[in-house]
Amino acid sequence: MAKISFKIALPIILAGIFSIVTFMALDYEKLSIEFYLVFFLLTVFVFFFGFAIGQSFASPIRKLLNRAVELSGGNLSSRAYLETKDELAELAKVFNKIAQELEESRILQGETEKSVDIKVKARTQALEETINALEQKVKNRTIELERLMQESRKLQEGAKSKELQARELKKEFDILRSKVGKYKSNKTTNNNA
Repeated sequence: MAKISFKIALPIILAGIFSIVTFMALDYEKLSIEFYLVFFLLTVFVFFFGFAIGQSFASPIRKLLNRAVELSGGNLSSRAYLETKDELAELAKVFNKIAQELEESRILQGETEKSVDIKVKARTQALEETINALEQKVKNRTIELERLMQESRKLQEGAKSKELQARELKKEFDILRSKVGKYKSNKTTNNNA
């Protein structure tokens, strides 16, 4: 900000010194020591006046810049209030309006995010309940299928044992048939003789 103060003060100081030197040059031969003293005091006055004017112009700009830095840093409640009645005050009003709109936008964004979070949680909860119900159904079906598979194995084992019994009975039946066939042939041979 010192650059702005200097840029404003320098032309004022130079113009003041130029004016004083111009008045001195008009009546150069009649100058006395009092005039040089007044010239020195006027030069000091112009110097301080120039810097004072530079500071008074730079101060509102400095305030606006500081508030803009705060705003860019994330402080959306930062506002600039200037007592001047010039374009800088209008700029401060526009700055405050932008800051207000940014703050409202951030609040709205936060509310929207909360609303979306609530909707997502509600939807997620419904989906989780559906998933849990489906998982329970799958578990129940799995248990039922395992039970049916065990019964099927038992039936297969029973069928195998019955098949083995049937084979053994068939063997016994074949043996009995052959014995009956031998007995009949022995009896027919005995009857014929």
